[in-house]
Amino acid sequence: MDKEINEACGIFGAIAKEPEINITEVIYHGLIGLQHRGQESAGMIVCDGVTMKGIKGMGLVNHVMTEKKMHQVSGGKFGIGHTRYSTQGSSSLSNCQPISTDTAYGTIALAHNGQLVNKDRLKNQALSQGTQLSTDSDSEIILKMLAAAKAKNHQSNNKSIDWVTVIQEFMDQCLMAYSFVMMTQDGIYGVRDPYGNRPLCIGILNSESDSNTTVGWIISSESSPFLSISTKFWREIRPGEIVSIQLNQDGSQNFASYIYHHRPKKAALCIFEYIYFSRSDTILENQMVYSVRYRCGQILATKAPADVADIVSCIPNSSVPAALGFSSQSGIPYVPVLTRNIYVGRTFIQPSNKTRRSSVKRKFGLLTENIFDKKIVLIDDSIVRGNTIVPIIKALKASGAKEVHIRVASPPVRFPCFMGIDIPTQNELFTDQLGNLTELAERLNADRARCDGYNGGYCSACFTGEYPVDLEW
Repeated sequence: MDKEINEACGIFGAIAKEPEINITEVIYHGLIGLQHRGQESAGMIVCDGVTMKGIKGMGLVNHVMTEKKMHQVSGGKFGIGHTRYSTQGSSSLSNCQPISTDTAYGTIALAHNGQLVNKDRLKNQALSQGTQLSTDSDSEIILKMLAAAKAKNHQSNNKSIDWVTVIQEFMDQCLMAYSFVMMTQDGIYGVRDPYGNRPLCIGILNSESDSNTTVGWIISSESSPFLSISTKFWREIRPGEIVSIQLNQDGSQNFASYIYHHRPKKAALCIFEYIYFSRSDTILENQMVYSVRYRCGQILATKAPADVADIVSCIPNSSVPAALGFSSQSGIPYVPVLTRNIYVGRTFIQPSNKTRRSSVKRKFGLLTENIFDKKIVLIDDSIVRGNTIVPIIKALKASGAKEVHIRVASPPVRFPCFMGIDIPTQNELFTDQLGNLTELAERLNADRARCDGYNGGYCSACFTGEYPVDLEW
């Protein structure tokens, strides 16, 4: 991908029997498996049923969660974790997640992925009711609104309503875009907005000594971490679903599911989960993301052939499946022309345009023997700001490529996203004001450029300008 847009976060929750399972290690490895979703900050909060303890800081998971800090939060029975890229709220320690607050019913903690489409109205509502906000992230708005609703209902009814009802009341006020995990002193909750815009799934944590014995549950943005933590993918959390997993005194867990009754007729999963965000081994809608990307490459080869090309290649890594599909369908051999430095973070998940541009030079090396005197069809999964693909085309031609033809496995990104992806202004977009694909090729300095589309049924507002809900901006 032309990797310059950014997804909000990865969220993770785990609950298991102790001492067989070290919950802090499970969360740590879970967040490592979600590191691709955010590299700005990381954190976890664990609970032993009474006390909550946490770690969070700026940087990658393994930088923040050192052995010493992990030891300080050991002993938890359940917990939640987070990897962050900021789309709402500044890039600072105060906005690292998970976040927590004390209430009359004990401490609650939350880790959130997405962006509230009516954030300003909800923020003003919270402030007018006397709620104090200490950060500028919309995640805190969710946490404080839930806490305030719980207290308000207790005062008016002289009894405490359950957290599921509180969460459903929040859904009444905000339909998207969020998935979050919430923790109380009794267990964890997984919540997906009624449109299902941000992904969330459930895994069954098995005993390492006996894979048929269930010892806990996992809630995660993706299934990608499951193999590393002996977890079996069970299913996705449905749009508008609230999953509650409560810990009993004997160590067993009560699992319950609740569906929000005012769900829209059509779900609106973000199409970029398939195009770029999710790791290739993740399961979405009962299919592997890798397979979807591969099929898109096959379709691209049929709709936009490049018969003059000697080789098919791509900008690694998320474009590799599409390039392999294109090669399979076209019969043109796949040959890598770029090598990627895995120790440089995803430019897509970095918080400033200047940082993204400078990272491109450090991120890729050229396989010059594969490039010289070749006509190359270069596959990319999308074009957003152009910070990656333009210098790569220039470098390929400088290394002796005869021709560089561009094929993109998704439509041009022409509109901002307000659901948790960092496409804040239309004039930042590379394809803004371009009338046709000839102009696109000229601006890319490519010999030819073609784009392909995805089928409907998803949130594709960044392509069409048609948003799932009315925006309050």
